[in-house]
Amino acid sequence: MVVVVVEVMVVVVVVVVVVVVVVVVVVQVVKVVIVVVVVVVVVVVVVVVVVVVVVVVVVLEVVVKVVVVVVVVVVVVVVVVVVVVVVVVVVVVVVVVVVVVVVVVVVVVI
Repeated sequence: MVVVVVEVMVVVVVVVVVVVVVVVVVVQVVKVVIVVVVVVVVVVVVVVVVVVVVVVVVVLEVVVKVVVVVVVVVVVVVVVVVVVVVVVVVVVVVVVVVVVVVVVVVVVVI
């Protein structure tokens, strides 16, 4: 009887350790994905802002400087909103993954 209990406890410990390792790996992967997405979005934003500014300055050279400033500000605001939305979506995905993993761990342990 004691041997069976010990074997069952060993199996439970192994399962819990495996689940914890999987959770840690998933969280690290998600962190890397978040960083990559943010870097890509920032690079794209910078390129878009530079292109827009250059085009606006070259094409609208004669127009008042206030118009150029307003256009740049609008582009920057739109880009910031897009970055925030992307970060929020990634955070929601991370939370969902963590919740699913925790539920799986709880179910496996129980």
